[in-house]
Amino acid sequence: MLVDDHSIVRAGFQHMLLKEEDMEILAEAENGRQAVELYRELSPDVVVMDLAMPADSTTVEATSTTGGLDAIKHILAIDPYARILVLTIWEASPYPARVADAGVKGYVTKRCAQDELVHAVREIYCGRSYFSRSVSDQIGQDSHVPPEHSPIAQLTRRELEIFTLLAEGRSVNAIAETIFLSPKTVHAHRANILRKLSLTNGSEIIHLALRAGIIQA
Repeated sequence: MLVDDHSIVRAGFQHMLLKEEDMEILAEAENGRQAVELYRELSPDVVVMDLAMPADSTTVEATSTTGGLDAIKHILAIDPYARILVLTIWEASPYPARVADAGVKGYVTKRCAQDELVHAVREIYCGRSYFSRSVSDQIGQDSHVPPEHSPIAQLTRRELEIFTLLAEGRSVNAIAETIFLSPKTVHAHRANILRKLSLTNGSEIIHLALRAGIIQA
């Protein structure tokens, strides 16, 4: 089962997985509640789930990781042996440790290669765990500052995605091409990000992302 609030993202990962002869997509969900309901109904072998998503259909857009974490906890309450693989843009501490503590079997980032995603699904299907190299060292570490208390937590999921790409040094045009938006729309998101975070330029975006652990020096 694929769980992500953006249909184009689900389509992309579905395309990757369906290239494998022994894999099929049993269901797709776009919010936490739908994921829980479909899991209860269908009991998929593996759940590939984003971390930041709306809690239910009444929520327009995710603003933190709460929707995904709640869905994970509800699914594991239904089935303690559920095989859940988190596939998300959130790769910095404390997110990997939080979801590992919740009981997921794996964690990879959306920048992973197709082969890594397929390998992770196979490992989890076989009852093993898989955490990508970029996050494996973080498992078991604690954070004294919950992510909801970070100023970055006020960003929407789309704004967080663009914030991360900006912090990586991507240009507006490159970001627009990557996430299928117009440059004008990306510029508008960038302006909102700067306003919400009380920043003035790209250098300050990078510095904040470094402090928050979203990117590494």
